[in-house]
Amino acid sequence: MSATTTTPEALLHRLEWTVLRRLDGLLHGDYRTLFRGHGVDLADLREYQHSDDVRHIDWNVTARLQTPHVRVYNEERETSAWFLLDLTSSLDFGSGAIKKGAIATELVGVLARMLSRHGNRVGAVLYSGKVEAVIPAGSGRRHVLHILHRMLALAEQTRQPAARRAASAPAPSKTRLQDLLQSAGHAIARRSLLFVVSDFISEPGWEKPLAQLSQRHEVLAVRLYDPLEQDLPDLGFLMMQDAESGEQLFVDTHDRGFRKRFAALAEARENALRSAFSHAGVDVLELSTEDHLMDAVLRFADLRRRRSSLSAGGVLPKHLEH
Repeated sequence: MSATTTTPEALLHRLEWTVLRRLDGLLHGDYRTLFRGHGVDLADLREYQHSDDVRHIDWNVTARLQTPHVRVYNEERETSAWFLLDLTSSLDFGSGAIKKGAIATELVGVLARMLSRHGNRVGAVLYSGKVEAVIPAGSGRRHVLHILHRMLALAEQTRQPAARRAASAPAPSKTRLQDLLQSAGHAIARRSLLFVVSDFISEPGWEKPLAQLSQRHEVLAVRLYDPLEQDLPDLGFLMMQDAESGEQLFVDTHDRGFRKRFAALAEARENALRSAFSHAGVDVLELSTEDHLMDAVLRFADLRRRRSSLSAGGVLPKHLEH
């Protein structure tokens, strides 16, 4: 079901019954382990003592001073999580029944509810060619519904046909993810868990702000895509339309040379994205319009456990390194 054809209440109710209830059984309620590591602040460094946990040894400082040192943390009881949401027109695409924007809304609903019902706070920054809203972090089901309502309303605006937009308003600006990321950097003062939800179809320049965010926060890039964006089959003549400008172009997908050039461009973009995420030091959750939401959340849980395991083993997230 498309998230854009239902109310926030109906959507969240469906997700609670079809996804969250099953996740409770699969994750065995282990949400504290799933989200730990974000609500801790480095308080001090001191020399290692025999009673200390060796997993807290700071190997960089130990090597530099030639004396074992451990990290001492102040643990906070709650996690602050923020959703940085790209809701531009390119998310209104899907080669099947589900569009990228619908998948994004459902994922935000599940993760925000998982967090909020365990006492954590969630906020959101909404972008659709410009930053439309900054929703302060809050908790509870009503707050999650508020975020979903704003997402669905904004998605409805960007889903208007290009011809109607042109008649009623100026053409939307090109996607500049750096504007979303920079606004989030100014708005979010406390170190938090950030979900950057986007298809990352944007003008260049977002890579540096993403890396800067990862220095202060723990960032997960949720990269949305449709299989047709990566592999164009032989479908004969097609009309392709730019989701943002409305510009249309007829192409012959029966042309093997065209499909080959398309595949080469898609591969180059994939390589550039992987390089940017790696350079920024962020984990990536790939989410296809053909994915089952449950599988996506379980992949997220696996990412979190591996990140927690690395941290416990002395290889800490980039924002905690000296």
